[in-house]
Amino acid sequence: MNIFVAGLSYQINDADLKELFEEYGEVTSAKIITDRETRRSKGYGFVEMADEDGRRAIEELNGAEYDGRTLSVSEARPRAEGDRPRNSNRGGGNRGSYGNRERRY
Repeated sequence: MNIFVAGLSYQINDADLKELFEEYGEVTSAKIITDRETRRSKGYGFVEMADEDGRRAIEELNGAEYDGRTLSVSEARPRAEGDRPRNSNRGGGNRGSYGNRERRY
């Protein structure tokens, strides 16, 4: 089961997240999502664990306080086809260096 965890403190790392969920069963993976450029936490992450253990963790941790923040824990939804991360076209496509501004000659 893939679990979405939001409301995390920005100081939490992958090991902390894994440790939090290990109380409910074996954790296959735990990953804090970070900003690509700054490498700082975005305050959410994903945990993978067995279905039964995952359901219990969701039930017990959703709404719980951890490191001074209230967690929002739910089963992760798969990405819909066509969904893509924001800012995935950072190269600007055919816009050149003008972006969305009108070109002035």
